[in-house]
Amino acid sequence: MQVPLSWLRDYVDINLPVAELAERLTLAGLEVTALRSIGDWWDPETITVGQVTAVLPHPDADRLVLVDVDYGDDAPQRVVTGAPNLFAFRGQSLAGDTLPLLKVAFAREGALLVDAYSDARPRPKKMLKATKIRGVRSAGMVCSERELGLSEEHEGIMLLAGDAPVGAPLRDYLGDVVIEIDLTPDMARALGMIGVAREVAALTGASLHLPPDVCETSDDAPAAEHFALRIDEPELCNRYAGLLIKDVVIGPSPQWMQDRLRKAGMRPISNVVDITNYVMLEWGQPLHAFDYDVLAARAAKAGDATPTIIVRTAGQDEKFTTLDGAVRVLDDSMLLITDTAGPIAVAGVMGGLEGEVGETTRNVLLEAATFEGINNRRTAQKLRIPSEASYRFARGVPA
Repeated sequence: MQVPLSWLRDYVDINLPVAELAERLTLAGLEVTALRSIGDWWDPETITVGQVTAVLPHPDADRLVLVDVDYGDDAPQRVVTGAPNLFAFRGQSLAGDTLPLLKVAFAREGALLVDAYSDARPRPKKMLKATKIRGVRSAGMVCSERELGLSEEHEGIMLLAGDAPVGAPLRDYLGDVVIEIDLTPDMARALGMIGVAREVAALTGASLHLPPDVCETSDDAPAAEHFALRIDEPELCNRYAGLLIKDVVIGPSPQWMQDRLRKAGMRPISNVVDITNYVMLEWGQPLHAFDYDVLAARAAKAGDATPTIIVRTAGQDEKFTTLDGAVRVLDDSMLLITDTAGPIAVAGVMGGLEGEVGETTRNVLLEAATFEGINNRRTAQKLRIPSEASYRFARGVPA
């Protein structure tokens, strides 16, 4: 379990030095194996929060743009970049009221950054020097996650949340400490940030600040009018709940959420998928999102008015294509989530290509369930599909 300290502070007051907190957790049975610092090597003078004030065409290169960055000095600094996620803003500026709010990690000449193009592992760091790129001088850089050592992402620059204070050292804004905890199977209650927060509160006497338990609905029709549910194997699934969420727009999740997921060891994908992972990391309860309209279309082909979710075991040698595109050969001990047309997920392990949430998804069926741990672990091992969800179900998600 990777616990960013900044995230943990949302739920519990922490008044101890991190090293002392780690010792107390270890003595209580939550073995802290590492304290991983994020951003401790970022120079506060040369690596700061910046705001893009203009994105201009490069006079001699279609695949480059000139970016003016306000970093808190008297005047913005112009740099050259080939970051594709800025191309859409070419020709836009704050002065023309056309450029949206773009906060970035900005490095000036003399900054020490990860060499994003090195083949060595780990990648070495090198000092940023002023240079001419296709005839235009550039004495700074808008940084990707790889250049900051945050991840291997290098397709575009990292965009920060809108509240990032311009000119502030990036180390102060984005730096963190991640507590890495090696949990024994009997400590499944700490497989979520809130579970760890409860342990901290019990050990230190600090106050908890848990989020309110609220479920709002704007649909007068109960979920049962949109889909049916049948559990054929209650000994393997003693709880299955579904919620229909309408009129979603798929896109990137907020930057603060992406930041927390990365620090906790997960890759951001899209807002809906990221929310399911965020809740899992927060509460320890895995969730899964299905494209409801795909399920409805499958039901219609079978002559049904609405989808029926069926929790059953697989047929011997039944085949199923999982999200990673692999065709899996199942056996009759493995629990599936299906509809009347066939499987849509290996229960508590991995979803399938059919029903996957994608760019065209507009309505989501959200699953929350409890699956029997031993069966779930054996299924994941047989199929060689390790997953964060299975890791938790195998150790016991509270019913």
